Amino acid sequence: MTITAEQIPGYRVGTWEVDPTHSEVSFSVRHLAISKVKGRFEKFRATFETAENPLDSKVTASAEVASVNTNEPKRDEHLRTSDFFLAEKYPTIDFVSTGVREENGEFFVDGDLTMRGVTKPVTFDFEFGGFGEDPYGNYKAGFTATAVVRREDFGLDWNAPLEKTGGMLVGSDVTITLEVQAALAQ
Repeated sequence: MTITAEQIPGYRVGTWEVDPTHSEVSFSVRHLAISKVKGRFEKFRATFETAENPLDSKVTASAEVASVNTNEPKRDEHLRTSDFFLAEKYPTIDFVSTGVREENGEFFVDGDLTMRGVTKPVTFDFEFGGFGEDPYGNYKAGFTATAVVRREDFGLDWNAPLEKTGGMLVGSDVTITLEVQAALAQ
């Protein structure tokens, strides 16, 4: 199936900037092998270029590592160290799309994710929310995107064995979730 701009109600070609007050970049990872710890990056930016052919659209995004927030200051400080993100040397996590595709009515954004100086291909499942105008005349788009990455693939190897129950303190798979509202540049 080929998708055209005409098939997407409200679709507009242009440059879109993420609205950080109505967006979130978050993650979750297994902890103690029994539950998940969730966190987010408080500072991030992204630009979207929607094309005449929606599948030719592009995105670039960046999150500031020092802005990580898991609601536990000591854990956040640990995440910024060389055990995890090494924020002093690698201050951002970056994503650059390499393609948009549709399969069986589902949309995917492929791209390169760079974390801790390591770049790996990642695919985000893309759920389009729609377009609309806010009370101030800004034209907005909304979507959710999710991907699962293995943290060790990016050099985030620190862990600790759970001696009494078995397993490891921190899981390998990290789910990244983007809840985004973006405004069309005027």
